[in-house]
Amino acid sequence: MKRMPLALAAAAVAATLALTSCSGGGTPTPSEGGGAEGPDALNIGNFLDVTSWDPSLADIGFDGPYLSAVYDALIALDAEGDPIPSLATEWTVAEDDLSIDLDIRTDAVFSDGSPVDVDAVIASLEYLKAGARSGEAYVNVSAFEKVDDDTVRIVLTQRDDTILYFMGLGRSYIASPASIEAGTLGSEPIGSGPYVLDSATSVPGAEYHFTRAEDHWDAETYPFSELAIYPITDATARHNAMLSGQINVQYGDVANLEQAEQQGWNTAQRVSGWAGLVITDHTGAKSEPLGKLEVRQALNYAFDGAAILAAVGSGAGVATNQVFPDGGTINDPALNETYAFNMDKAKELLADAGYPDGFSISMPMSPIFEMWKPSAEQALNELGVTVTWDNMQMPDYQLNAPNYPMFISFLAMDGNDVATVARQVTSVQWFNPEPDYAQNEVIAPLVEKVQTERGDAQTAAVKELNEALVDQAWWSVWYQANNIYYTASGIQLQPVVGMMFPTLRYITKG
Repeated sequence: MKRMPLALAAAAVAATLALTSCSGGGTPTPSEGGGAEGPDALNIGNFLDVTSWDPSLADIGFDGPYLSAVYDALIALDAEGDPIPSLATEWTVAEDDLSIDLDIRTDAVFSDGSPVDVDAVIASLEYLKAGARSGEAYVNVSAFEKVDDDTVRIVLTQRDDTILYFMGLGRSYIASPASIEAGTLGSEPIGSGPYVLDSATSVPGAEYHFTRAEDHWDAETYPFSELAIYPITDATARHNAMLSGQINVQYGDVANLEQAEQQGWNTAQRVSGWAGLVITDHTGAKSEPLGKLEVRQALNYAFDGAAILAAVGSGAGVATNQVFPDGGTINDPALNETYAFNMDKAKELLADAGYPDGFSISMPMSPIFEMWKPSAEQALNELGVTVTWDNMQMPDYQLNAPNYPMFISFLAMDGNDVATVARQVTSVQWFNPEPDYAQNEVIAPLVEKVQTERGDAQTAAVKELNEALVDQAWWSVWYQANNIYYTASGIQLQPVVGMMFPTLRYITKG
């Protein structure tokens, strides 16, 4: 079959699954690029159309540029995934960890002319808490309270080390209370953002044009006087649009890297997600062999992550067996040698576990994962694992794959260490509907340690947990894939782990 370039493959998988980036390409942080020279018009070639203009329903993966144009967030993230002020100028976490007070700026105005005051913020937060997608940030919130004219209190049911991160990732966009009440946000977004959607010149599904908001309180962060976003799924069409000058920023394809460099474009890339085998059964309840550590370790030794990365996507990423982002605080490059490809060692471990002749297992397969199937088949067959592939379309794959003891997937990563623990290990997700970490005598106490420690001690606990997850072969991670972006001369883009396409604050002149 024709190989799909890795950048497009990773984007397609993450987009289809609606999932939530090595180092950047030398791009500045927004504050460094704000005063530099560059074009006045920003024309973005995005991979996907906007999911919804309603921030409670939006998929923040590729929706970042769209939503950040028309809405201000209470909290943003810096390039490393740490919360930074936006509409909320500062916040204070109570000593008992059961409330957070947000100081709200008083000079922001919605595009309908109404003020962004505490009452409006509370109305938005309550709406987001009830949202089908945005609600993930507020699972531990019991109430939002008005303390005074510029302070909102978030009341928690328990300590929550991830709420500020999720709010900054795209779950705290503030919308006009009148639009919320009218139920029109999905078609007519009314926010206080740096731009306003021009419905008269926009064509849904094809192109979106925006006018710059007058006297925006954070205008320096958004230096472009004109903005247009074009959803172009086809990588070749998107690349041609940039060659022709229609767009000057694009979600890139690694296959076009050489030509991009010849054109003098700026390149930025960072890891975005990991590819490999998701193991849903660590106890042997679905598949007895997977309940044995030696079997899971054998599955790690049997795969040559670097070779798979090269075969599928021209090496655009990093071979690793960890789910914490490469280049981050927790990822330890030394751990990548734990399961250096060794089929003899894999077979030895399988025999030690009582399966000298291998074992049989059923796994799901969908067209979007076909690019990884030959590598998986080769490794599993040589190991002695006989696979029965159950073919299904993508919607059925997402619904049914978690019912299998293991399956191939591509999962997006987070820039926040505790959020990574939550999403990858402890919380219910589509790919992990019944987390079983509590039944592992090694993993369970380390998770508890992460959830109770603070500051440097918590970081140390996450590192300890990461080492244990590798040792326990919690997954068979093959590699982490890069997102890649091309920008024309005079424009810089800073990738952010957790955002498939960064919000507008990370696209600057320079």
